[in-house]
Amino acid sequence: MKKKHVSVIRRFSPISLMHFWKMVFRCVLFLGYGTVYVLRRIRRESVGYSMVETHRGLMLLIWLAFVLEMILRFFPSRMESKGCQKQFRRNYVPALPEHIKPPKESTRREVLRCAGSWLGLNSIVGVLYFTGILDQGLLLLLSLAYSICDMICILFFCPFQSWMMKNKCCGTCRIYNWDYAMMFTPLAFVPNVYGWSLLGLGLALLIEWEVLYALHPERFSETTNRSLRCENCQEKLCRHKKSLAVLILHQRRRLKAVYDELKLPELPGKLPGKLPGGKGDHHGKGHSV
Repeated sequence: MKKKHVSVIRRFSPISLMHFWKMVFRCVLFLGYGTVYVLRRIRRESVGYSMVETHRGLMLLIWLAFVLEMILRFFPSRMESKGCQKQFRRNYVPALPEHIKPPKESTRREVLRCAGSWLGLNSIVGVLYFTGILDQGLLLLLSLAYSICDMICILFFCPFQSWMMKNKCCGTCRIYNWDYAMMFTPLAFVPNVYGWSLLGLGLALLIEWEVLYALHPERFSETTNRSLRCENCQEKLCRHKKSLAVLILHQRRRLKAVYDELKLPELPGKLPGKLPGGKGDHHGKGHSV
């Protein structure tokens, strides 16, 4: 059992393991803050950003964790996924000769679709907040939930990839570094230095990403950047999504087989579509009363 457990761990790349641990850590932050929020609601105490003063340690942990993550994202790093590092020159390996002009790959429509859907969703959040249905504490809790969903998108299933962008994997994702700006969008509605600093850093990452895309679009496509191709990938993040897809497919087939076995055997002959008491009886013959 121990050897089998070790072999399973070895199949994960260091980047995969880092994302799994990051998801666990974010779940802990979510559960810790959620517990504090629920207890304060039960005691009818303030759940706004006054919680920062009474639970300063937890709030600073949340703030520092994400601030450090975002600051490190501004610089090249081998401990980050190639998907969020492809904008840097060190990760660009030309796939075409210099005299050949690279083909234009327009993803403007898909990018606008992603941005519009996200802004539309969080506009609803803003309306709920300003009408008093959501409070400040819930907005921070929602941002922490978004942070967990961010890891789920990388490891298991991403609606933006599957339904909108249609990109092959995270390595070629056009909006990878939008993650922190999207994560902290709900905090835009609350005038607080902690929330606005997190959102500000996230927007700075997004702006840097878009500027570098405008200046060096060849770095963002596997057609022009050899390092983004499957044969050069060392992360294998797509393996988890494929494994999940195969598992779901097998479960569907198993459920279908069970359902087929539970079907009642068909009776000999064909039963009529009419019920007794209508114009036809069980034997399909008309009769009058």
